[in-house]
Amino acid sequence: MLRCLALCCTAVLSTGCATIVNDATHPMKIETQTDAGQMVAGAECKLTNDYGTLTAKSGETAQVRRSGKDLDIVCKHPENPDATARAISRVNGGMFGNILIGGGIGALIDHNKGTAYTYPTWVQLVFGKTLVIDRSTEKDGKPAIGVEPAAPAASAAPAASAAR
Repeated sequence: MLRCLALCCTAVLSTGCATIVNDATHPMKIETQTDAGQMVAGAECKLTNDYGTLTAKSGETAQVRRSGKDLDIVCKHPENPDATARAISRVNGGMFGNILIGGGIGALIDHNKGTAYTYPTWVQLVFGKTLVIDRSTEKDGKPAIGVEPAAPAASAAPAASAAR
């Protein structure tokens, strides 16, 4: 009995909570649209993170490999300029389960496997734009809202040297 209990405890401590709860992949619905808001299906999309590149068509749902790194998406269509986006990777509930239970080993395993992270489940890219899409903006039944990244602030150094 004691041996069985020890074996069970070892099995639980050697896996992460998110590894048990989450698959290594999760679904992501990919849509593309024109700047005027007209949906365009069938664009060729490449989704890339540190685990590799996946190809999918817009209008489909792809199984995306989870990772702690952001996911870069580029969709190409012959009649439109490229649509690009960066889907932000966010920690999911499985990692918090590790923290609450005290599973430092489990948290490390989940982090290394990527199962502790999730991307948005529904993204809409806009042709001719580069967007940042965060699942924190995702609402039930609606895609995550993409925003254009802020332009870097102009450096004051060139202006100061021009004044001399």
